[in-house]
Amino acid sequence: MRARLLPLLIVLMAGVLLALGFPLGASVAAQQQQTVVIDRIDDTARFASLAQFVTARGPGSRVATTDERLETLRQELQRYHAVYGIRAGVFYRDGRMMATAPDDWPLPERGDVRDTFAQALFSRPGHDPDQVWPWQDGRLVVASPVIRDGDVVAVVVTDSPTGQMRAKTLRGWLWIALGESAAMLVAVGAALRLTGWVLRPVRVLDATTHDIATGRLKSRVAPSGGPPELRRLARSFNEMADHVEDVLEQQRAFVADASHQLRNPLAALLLRIELLALELPEGNAEIASVRTEGKRLARVLDDLLDLALAEHAEAELRLVDVGELTADRAAAWRPLAEDKGVRLHQRTPPVTAWVDPVALSSALDAVIDNALKFSPDGSEVSVAVDATGTRSRIVVTDAGPGLTDEELGRVGDRFWRSPRHQNVQGSGLGLSISRALLAPGGGTIDYARREPHGLRVTVSVPRSRDAG
Repeated sequence: MRARLLPLLIVLMAGVLLALGFPLGASVAAQQQQTVVIDRIDDTARFASLAQFVTARGPGSRVATTDERLETLRQELQRYHAVYGIRAGVFYRDGRMMATAPDDWPLPERGDVRDTFAQALFSRPGHDPDQVWPWQDGRLVVASPVIRDGDVVAVVVTDSPTGQMRAKTLRGWLWIALGESAAMLVAVGAALRLTGWVLRPVRVLDATTHDIATGRLKSRVAPSGGPPELRRLARSFNEMADHVEDVLEQQRAFVADASHQLRNPLAALLLRIELLALELPEGNAEIASVRTEGKRLARVLDDLLDLALAEHAEAELRLVDVGELTADRAAAWRPLAEDKGVRLHQRTPPVTAWVDPVALSSALDAVIDNALKFSPDGSEVSVAVDATGTRSRIVVTDAGPGLTDEELGRVGDRFWRSPRHQNVQGSGLGLSISRALLAPGGGTIDYARREPHGLRVTVSVPRSRDAG
């Protein structure tokens, strides 16, 4: 969820910053140009005041060379051009030069200079030129009319390079970019904190749900911050977990109590059957069948009680040498294997794991017993220990009839037995008890077919406390 929420917040904040940054950048560029334009308007106004009375023409339509005002105007234009590198000139209405700097700068026939000159002839100073952007190699043209007796007699024109103005604009944009980058970093940090605050209850809820799903029913969502809706969800989840735990506890208690309470009447019934058998002829088939069914019912009740206790027990994890423990259990079952004519082969190198040794021993007893029960005379049962990644494994394989794909999906269910194996002694609870014993410590039991026939049972336990 965080991987979806965080990019969304970052994109939204980036959009807001860009929406603010572009107008701010345009404003900086406009401000820089406006500053230059105002400065040029002041300059042209000063030159226009100097040129206001330099309007007399000499013979041949040339300006009188003895006019001191004209000479002063020329000197000011030359000094202005030398200091600032800006071309400046005063032109009569017909486009002839009064004074220019440099001297060879004529009034062009077309272009921005000519257009601005034409606007100034109508007493409209060209003080609002088009915006020059940093990537444009443009020039800034400003003109002011020279007015005498209410008439425009000449026009002062300045043609300025824009390199310095564009450089200042770029510097302004750089500061804006740095500011927006810093704001973006702050926004990302705020988004991380915000998503962490919003999703912290969700992470706690997810971890608690996982704990309950793996058998740790006592886990609850601890009080934490976050939005009110998620805090209310956490409280509701805890109430639901309490209710589910109560229901499961009642179920376990019922199974345990029922199994315990039925054992005494069943024991009394079996005793009466034995007494009745004394009154009947030796070898009576009916009494033998009743005796067998009674003993089978007693085993079922014992297994039910073991299952209820297994599901209620807490795992006491410790670091155990799985190889040594497996070797001990295989040695305990070897006499039975030899009695049935089955070879019990073991490969148990030293492999450690965090596991409840009592639970693992009981599970191995059930798995090895199941393998020996279905293995024919002369076959072999193999018990091997290995380690893969974060798990330690005990693999038990037999050469029995095996199970079909459909039966593999049901093996381990309570009271389930294959229809082909109904005549084999058992209650159908042994593997269920093993799974219940291993689950609190993170252990699992998996089943697979062994080619060409047989069953492979894999008991897997965690190698570290955290993995469990």
